[in-house]
Amino acid sequence: MLKRLLVPLLLVPGAALAQAILPEDYTLLGAAVRTRPAYDGSLSQKTDLVPIVRYYGQPLFARTTQGILEGGLHWQLGSGLAGGFQLSYDEGRKSSESAFLREHNFTDDIDAGASLGAHLEWDGKLGPAPVGVLLRYRQGLDSDRGALADLRFNVGVYGSGGATLVVFTEATWGSSKANNTFYGVTPEQSAASGFATYEPGSGLRYVALGLIGGYDLARHWTLVASIQQRWLQGDVAQSPLADCRQNTYANAGVAYRF
Repeated sequence: MLKRLLVPLLLVPGAALAQAILPEDYTLLGAAVRTRPAYDGSLSQKTDLVPIVRYYGQPLFARTTQGILEGGLHWQLGSGLAGGFQLSYDEGRKSSESAFLREHNFTDDIDAGASLGAHLEWDGKLGPAPVGVLLRYRQGLDSDRGALADLRFNVGVYGSGGATLVVFTEATWGSSKANNTFYGVTPEQSAASGFATYEPGSGLRYVALGLIGGYDLARHWTLVASIQQRWLQGDVAQSPLADCRQNTYANAGVAYRF
């Protein structure tokens, strides 16, 4: 029963639930309104519209249900174990969205990009509660973007009357190139902005903890919401570009289930 009730939670970018928890073959399409920082480490919050996608073919897939927009190939490898390869969308950074960067005349934007990688995920139970673990590697197609690795864990804690609640945690590691792209300050940038030069190394970029809730509005329509706190770590947290070390992501939306 709880497995079926977890369907609404697999919708919003930032959700940490693993797909194999669900036994049914279905497609989800919708949209959500999201509030986010201008970039991790910024005090400025922005609002945007993000897609809700879940499609699993044989073996093609597309989803926004594991924190990023991604699609590719996905296979069942064993009992509760699945893996594959994905092409994913990487968000950029606009200096104009951050009051902190504007005040320091830091005008270097980072364009949105894409990354190619692989993932492995396992779904099972912790007592009566469904749990999911995802390990994902992604290498930027632009070599200057470097590589990232994600580890996610989720557990369903409530499901009754069409309402659901999941707790999730995640961590992301960055290569030296990846961390330097977003949090490094070159001598040229230092001269223009007044920030000290800085070159972070590889290591843990952030850890996160969040809640995801859902409610069935009708047979095919589902209301979803989530909130997530992220904490910058290591060299990234020490960057002059880090206006703060803690950020909030929240979103809410509606999706149609085919």
